[in-house]
Order: sequence, then structure tokens, then C-alpha cells
Amino acid sequence: MAVAHLSMMISKLQNLSTSDHSSVVSMNLFVALLLACIVIGHLLEENRWVNESITALLIGLCTGVVILLISRGKSSHLLVFSEDLFFIYLLPPIIFNAGFQVKKKQFFVNFMTIVMFGAIGTLVSCTIISLGATQFFKKLDIGTLELGDFLAIGAIFAATDSVCTLQVLNQDETPLLYSLVFGEGVVNDATSVVLFNAIQSFDLTHIDSSIALHFMGNFLYLFFASTMLGVFAGLLSAYIIKKLYFGRHSTDREVALMMLMAYLSYILAELFYLSGILTVFFCGIVMSHYTWHNVTESSRVTTKHAFATLSFVAETFIFLYVGMDALDIEKWRFVSDSPGTSVAVSSILLGLLMLGRAAFVFPLSFLSNLTKKNQRDKISLRQQVIIWWAGLMRGAVSMALAYNQFTRSGHTQLRPNAIMITSTITVVLVSTVVFGLMTKPLIRFLLPHSPKQTTSMLSSEPTSPKSVIVPLLGQDSVDDLVGQDIRRPASLRDLLTTPTHTVHRYWRKFDNAFMRPMFGGRGFVPFVPGSPTERDNNVQWQ
Repeated sequence: MAVAHLSMMISKLQNLSTSDHSSVVSMNLFVALLLACIVIGHLLEENRWVNESITALLIGLCTGVVILLISRGKSSHLLVFSEDLFFIYLLPPIIFNAGFQVKKKQFFVNFMTIVMFGAIGTLVSCTIISLGATQFFKKLDIGTLELGDFLAIGAIFAATDSVCTLQVLNQDETPLLYSLVFGEGVVNDATSVVLFNAIQSFDLTHIDSSIALHFMGNFLYLFFASTMLGVFAGLLSAYIIKKLYFGRHSTDREVALMMLMAYLSYILAELFYLSGILTVFFCGIVMSHYTWHNVTESSRVTTKHAFATLSFVAETFIFLYVGMDALDIEKWRFVSDSPGTSVAVSSILLGLLMLGRAAFVFPLSFLSNLTKKNQRDKISLRQQVIIWWAGLMRGAVSMALAYNQFTRSGHTQLRPNAIMITSTITVVLVSTVVFGLMTKPLIRFLLPHSPKQTTSMLSSEPTSPKSVIVPLLGQDSVDDLVGQDIRRPASLRDLLTTPTHTVHRYWRKFDNAFMRPMFGGRGFVPFVPGSPTERDNNVQWQ
């Protein structure tokens, strides 16, 4: 029987076409590399310089070199880059888990500052990079680039990747700084993608005031419509699970429902040409506030581990692939005759993104500090430097947008496009590896009292969804503010000087009176035999 089974397997393998077999081999090698990234990243956990993102990137580079040598200069990667693979399959779990694990208290207390950095700051950075590229690139022999290309370059390099900094910062020791860096990163990515899509959808050959107003209107519409769709999807999942309570029969169903509803929100956003990043992020926040508290205890533990694990694997996959794709011989062949031009373009872009970053971090931090009375809530100069540094890294979003603008199905035959792709790769590598290596020493120098960040094991008590890996955020509930003494504004001046606390106070009253009785959440879980509510009550009576 075993011999017959083995012969059947051999015959099936022999019937595989060459391309199918090569795809299977590629996937096997890629999975093995993912495992290597996890193991090596664990061994280098306490290293002063290297983090998991840099580890995956360097392993990808080394793998690319080996494949390049084996294929005799024909190819350097196992998989062809696909925008659909990135935007449809890899990005959603990363962004959703960011929203699901976010410390909502810090995020919403600093919401206005985060929006200023993430939205206004991105527009400022995009403008400076676009204007600088227009002026400098015309003096270099890189070929013809249109106005839409220069604006797209601004959006591409305005997209930050603050993973390296988040892996070093301790959210418990520096909650303000952590929430600002993280919150800005998510809003920045969403703003960059929305801005990029808006640029591609407009005819920029004839620009006037009406086009500019339409552009801004479309941008605001995408921003708010995407947010509302995510909130709606999260509330719908909470309502369904609260009313039907799947956990009485099967915890698998409620876990599957949470996962599929989250992914559906992202796909619906893409279907309606909205920002899937914003949609799935706010869907994650709403699910952690309502839906997560409506499921059984075992489902809570399962979801917090599952979402964090999917995010971790997707993030590692992206950095690993970026490292391999950096040595793609097809793109570098176009710039081999003029390497100086490619280096000059990359250097200019690095200088522009540093300038564009500084142009809004320090002025907006100054404006934010003017609205805060408490010295502890103000952003110090050292923290401003760290925020500026955190936004200098560029990653997968920049790569994906560059491929979208300058390639067709991952390939390009035009010299200007090839130069922009290779320059993007160079900027991503230099910013992630060089700037990333300097992140830990810089933060320890600027924040000498912050202890080393250590990864703690997850508690089995499901009071809130905690992250299982360092790059992702822990979660605390807005309920944590319930016990705080938030003073009622006595005058219009108090209302204007403490808008965040005032808005939160009225939101908490509305949430407790209307939202939680309908959608569930902490303290409003439906009483069903065998449910978390019944077990909690039994524990209290014992």
C-alpha cells in the first residue's frame, strides 16, 4: 500500500510542468527563509544594533546574491513582485493588528497631534519632495518625467516606515512618544496612499483653482469615507456576535467571523476606491473596543495571538522580499552605463525626505505644545528629534507605490522608470539598514533613563488584547480613563484649551448610554449560559 502511494506521488510530481515545479521549489525556499528570519531574529533580540526588520532585509540581500550567482546573473529573487500580493494579502493583517492592539487611550488623547503629523505633515513632506525633485532631476540626465510622475514621487517618499523605532521604544516608559510615532505612521501610510491614488485619478496637464479644490475635496472624501466604512464594519461584527453569540456552540465561528469581517472591510474599501488602510485600521480599533469583549474567553486569547502572528509573518515576508528584489538585475541593467546618475538621484531623494521631514515635525510640535498646559504632555526637543528620525525610514509602502507608478507587472523597459525604481530600492535599503542600525544608540542617548525594551510573555488573563511581538502595540481600553478625574469645563476658554478631555468626557457618556448597550463591550457582554458574563459572575460570588 505504501509503495503504491509513493509511486502515485512520484507520478504526480513527474506530471508537474517545469513552471509549476519551480514555483513549488521557490515557495519551499521562501518559507525556509521566513523560518530562518524568525530564528535569527530571536537570537539577535538583545543585540544593540540589529532588529528583526534589518535581519529580514539582510537575509533577503544575501539570498539575492546567492540566487544571482547560481542563475549566472539572470535573476535574484524567488518571486516576482506583485502589487496585489502586497496590497491585498500582506498589508491588511499588518494594519488591522495595529488598530486592534493600539493603546486607544494614548492614541485618542493625542489624536489631534497625530492627525497633524500624519495628514498635514505628509502633505508638507510630499510638496517639498515633489518641488525639490522637479528642480534637481531636470539637471540630471535621467530622461523625461511628467508632472504626475514628480507628484507621485512626492507621495511615494512621503510614506514612512517607523517599525525600526517602534521596536526600540518602550510604550510603557514613553507612552506619549510611542503613540505619536505609531499613530503618525499609520495615518501617514493611509494619507500617502490616498494622495497617490488621487494624483493618478486626475488629469494634471491643465491645473487651475477648480482642479485644486476638487483634488482636496476628493482627498477629504476618501479620508472620512474610509474611516466611516471601517467603523461600520467593526460595529456590525460586534452587533452580530453580541446578538447571536456564536460561542455557545463554536468558538471557531466567532473567531472566523472577526477575521473575515475585518478582511471584508478592507476589500470593500478597495472595491469602492477608498483607502483600505484607514478602513481596516479603524475597523481594528472598533473591534477591540466592542467585538473582542463579546466573544468567549478562549476566543479572546485565540484572536490576539492569531492577529499578531499574521501581522508578524506578513511584515517579515515584506522585508525579506524587498531585500531579494533589491538586486534584480533587470532594473540595474538600465543604470549600469551611468551609475553616477543613480547615486545622485538617490542622494537627492534622501536629502529631500530629511528636509521634508524636518519642515513639519518641529513647527507642528511647536504648535502642538502651545495647546498644552501640562509640561508632561508637551513634546520635548529630544522627543521631536526621535519623531523626526523615526520618519526617515522608508519601507514596503514606498516600494509598492513606486512599482505601481513606474512598472507594469513588476517589469520596466524605460530608462527613467528603471532609475526611479533602483533609486527607491537604494533609499529603502540605506534608510532601513543605515538609519535603522543607528536607531537604538540614538534613542538610548536621547532617552538615557529608558530601560531596555524586553519582550514579556502574554498573560493568559484576557482583560485586553495584548501584542505577542515587540513591533506591535499593546492595548489598553478607553475605560482606563473612567477612573481619572477629568474636570468639567467651566467656561468656553476651558473647553477650547482642553478639547481632548472634553470630547472624551462626552464620548464616554454617549458610549455608556447608547453604544455599549447595543454593541457590547467591557461590562455590557450579553448574559448567556456558558458565556464570559456568567463565568465572571460566578467568580465574583465565590
